[in-house]
Amino acid sequence: MSWDHTQEDSQKNQSHQASTIWVPMEVANNVTEFIFLGLSQDPGMQLMFFALFLLFYIVIMVGNLLILLMVFSDPQLQTPMYFFLSNLSFVDIAYSSATAPKMIADFISEKKTISYWGCVTQMFTFHFFGCAEIFVLTVMAFDRYAAICQPLRYTTIMSANVCIVLASLSWLGALGHSFVQTLLTFQLPFCNDQVIDHYFCDVHPVLKLACADTTLVNMLVVANSGLISLGCFLILLASYTVILFSLRKRSSESRRKALSTCGSHFTVVTFFFVPCIFIYLRPSTTFPLDKAVSVFYTTITPMLNPLIYTLRNEDVKNAMKRIWSRKVSLKENEKG
Repeated sequence: MSWDHTQEDSQKNQSHQASTIWVPMEVANNVTEFIFLGLSQDPGMQLMFFALFLLFYIVIMVGNLLILLMVFSDPQLQTPMYFFLSNLSFVDIAYSSATAPKMIADFISEKKTISYWGCVTQMFTFHFFGCAEIFVLTVMAFDRYAAICQPLRYTTIMSANVCIVLASLSWLGALGHSFVQTLLTFQLPFCNDQVIDHYFCDVHPVLKLACADTTLVNMLVVANSGLISLGCFLILLASYTVILFSLRKRSSESRRKALSTCGSHFTVVTFFFVPCIFIYLRPSTTFPLDKAVSVFYTTITPMLNPLIYTLRNEDVKNAMKRIWSRKVSLKENEKG
């Protein structure tokens, strides 16, 4: 009997110890919302930013939707280059939509809050579409390399099946990256700190609020985000270097056309990759400049993509003319 009582007491003690261990963890994770500081605390600046970023977002949506419309409606744009360009336009629409609508609404809101699960969702979608953009831009560079350096084998190298496989791998790779990134961040406990010194839920600002040692997570984030950005950027630089060397033996007209296409692509790559490398290829240290730098790859690049690819691309401009001509002729036929 005494042994039974001892056993019961032992079980109670173990149960009590377990409860004292787990209760603080439950409280630590009981964060219901986060508060953004945003780009500025000045009311006048916030109104100006509201008008400016609303305009940017409208340009992003209209420009990228226009590219999608042209690629899917014009048979002459049914090529690998424009297949990947349509992927890029779709990514830009979704990528900017992960942060821009919330940021724009916050400019005219007194309290800039986001729920815990809203923050999880925003981080997941932001990194999913952001990583997809990195991979799609890298695949587009490979496509330009194949078109310029291997023109006779281009249709074999970039067949329809190969394009679908490359696009699928880009999306699957982005999904894996985003899942790991979000899981690493939100498996940590969060205590009382709720103020995020940013305008969206990104890894480094959120990690600063965790009430646990984040050293290992920071290293994994650098390996996951920073090395992906740097690795793909180096691959892009290598491909463009090879392309430039191969153009030396081409005619002046071929060089001009190739440089025009690659120049527009490299402009996009620079605006996107350099800020990404600056933000993610370092430990969890935040600087006042970070929010301004983040604007480049969250808003400016998705806005510039359609402008660069339409204004500096003869094929796209001709496609726009053909679509406009068909629209005019349809109206004339309806009147007639």
